Amino acid sequence: MECQDAAVSHLSWVLIVGGVAYLLQQTRSHTPYGRYSQPAEACCCPAWLGWFLQEVPAFVLPLLLLLTEEPHREPGRTLLLCTFMLHYFHRSFIYAFLTRGRPVPLSIVLYAAIFCSLNGFLQGHHLLHCVHFEDTWLTDARVAAGFLLFVVGMTINIHSDHILRSLRRPGETVYRIPHGGMFEFVSGANFFGEIVEWCGYAVAVWSLPTFAFAFFTVCSIGPRAYHHHRDYLHRFDDYPRCRKALIPFLL
Repeated sequence: MECQDAAVSHLSWVLIVGGVAYLLQQTRSHTPYGRYSQPAEACCCPAWLGWFLQEVPAFVLPLLLLLTEEPHREPGRTLLLCTFMLHYFHRSFIYAFLTRGRPVPLSIVLYAAIFCSLNGFLQGHHLLHCVHFEDTWLTDARVAAGFLLFVVGMTINIHSDHILRSLRRPGETVYRIPHGGMFEFVSGANFFGEIVEWCGYAVAVWSLPTFAFAFFTVCSIGPRAYHHHRDYLHRFDDYPRCRKALIPFLL
């Protein structure tokens, strides 16, 4: 398949403009899921099902592109696409079935599934058909640094999710103060990990679509970390005042 430069460029700018719009929207209201769900919301699905349905397109679409690609592909492109798919494999088939969250509004699931479908196609097509790596990519310091950031970020994200799950018994929806790991520094440790993860991915690939995705990630979950931080401070009188919302020691 030929690289569809126009489609790649347009979808990348959709992520950038959409990220700005979503950021502005979150300055006025909370996205209504999790602790911010509306009690009157009737059309919801179980958290595990919602997470699975919304995340799995970002795994399946790149996988289909990978399986239909010609066999003599560059290993660097395949490895970086597999890092992208690894995140969504975990989200779809592991995290979704472990989560103990509240039911998710179907509208949120639908919007997230559309985003994951578009972004899954964008990242898969761009990496398999548009990006070219030199033969020395294995010794490229930028690629190595980006890959390391990705691994560190994903580790923080998974560990932070584990800490949050351990705060609840099965069937509970109460909130408690998280401790341990990056939660000693920020209220949104899971969000911080995911942002580091996708910034590392963007550094490794070094292209408009990957930076657009990293930018959208910051705009979409960065404000949620800030909202969580304010909620913790309001909910718990003994909440650690030294914690920041998203970036350790800074913000």
